Amino acid sequence: MIIEPRTRGFICLTSHPIGCEQNVLTQIEYAKSNPVSDGPKKVLVIGASTGFGLASRITSAFGAGASTIGVFFEKPPSEGKTASPGWYNSAAFEVEANKVGLYAKSINGDAFSDEIKAQTSELIKKDLGKIDLVIYSLASPVRKHPKTDFLHKSVLKPIGQTFTDKTVDFHTGEVKEITIEPCVQEDIDNTVAVMGGQDWEMWINELKEQDLLSNEFKTVAYSYIGPSLTEAVYRKGTIGRAKDDLEATAFKITDSLKAIGGQAYVSVNKALVTQASSAIPVIPLYISLLYKVMKEEGIHEGCIEQIVRLFNDRLYSAETSLDDKGRIRVDDLEMRPDIQAKVLALWSEATTQTLPKIGDLKGYELDFFNLFGFKVDGVDYTKDVSEMVEIPGLQ
Repeated sequence: MIIEPRTRGFICLTSHPIGCEQNVLTQIEYAKSNPVSDGPKKVLVIGASTGFGLASRITSAFGAGASTIGVFFEKPPSEGKTASPGWYNSAAFEVEANKVGLYAKSINGDAFSDEIKAQTSELIKKDLGKIDLVIYSLASPVRKHPKTDFLHKSVLKPIGQTFTDKTVDFHTGEVKEITIEPCVQEDIDNTVAVMGGQDWEMWINELKEQDLLSNEFKTVAYSYIGPSLTEAVYRKGTIGRAKDDLEATAFKITDSLKAIGGQAYVSVNKALVTQASSAIPVIPLYISLLYKVMKEEGIHEGCIEQIVRLFNDRLYSAETSLDDKGRIRVDDLEMRPDIQAKVLALWSEATTQTLPKIGDLKGYELDFFNLFGFKVDGVDYTKDVSEMVEIPGLQ
């Protein structure tokens, strides 16, 4: 079939298998050209199919030669309907891993569930014995609690006061004002339940109880802080409370791993175009301005560049440098005072008319479509392709 992008709001309803494959191949080449010395050898990535999770799996495998198990929740293809992009990403990753003799298997299901945790544990026990790294990179808006069956839904709202500022519709380029009403306590509780640290801790407890963690084991969860421009709706809003919980959980997990010399870290990463960030008001406008400034300075990074740097310069370097709250920071280039000052100055100038010149809306839009395998260099979108792609190591 000929596959074209069909968008609705901040999501794309179709994805292109060849475009997704090309994205994965590009990331693999970057990881291979920036190898991780003394890196991990047996890795579990929870949320392994897109964004930072996919980049982490690629870096582990092709940068460090690691065996990897990926857990994700993706929609498979059916006749005449494409899979979700993470399905095609994972298929491409496993094909390439198999070509060079790297162990790679995947589990598709609800990572919040006890069943998927148990299935993953059994696979590790059978094939790998013990693992030395767990990456936790889930980005789901809902979570069915495995003990109560309650369906928690996260919300993006400010706390205590109404938020009003600018955002951009990246499809049309229209800069407009947006107002978000403040949350209630139930919104905070639900968002923390979905995006906080409880599930991460449940995963590590399950693996520890099954004696599947090696000595000097590491686990990393991903977070974001961002600038003053977005803090009312992000870091000081409902999501910020969830991120606070996630960061506090890292210390609890580390305490629980003392017997094996294990460590849990939160890595604060750079603002990038992901399916999750596209849904956050204000963020698309901020990213389009940030991209412009960082590209002009020659310091722009995508997911794979961020994660390769995380592994090489932080996780597996002589010393893991942490900030005053015990977090790894690979958002250091984004948060440089000179970068933020330039973005803030551009923010005040940003209108529908000025944005094409002062921002990088085309770069934002390109990254968005790339997530779904569209507008990827070197792909002929006029060709018939099969939507029916299998993941070789799917369990």
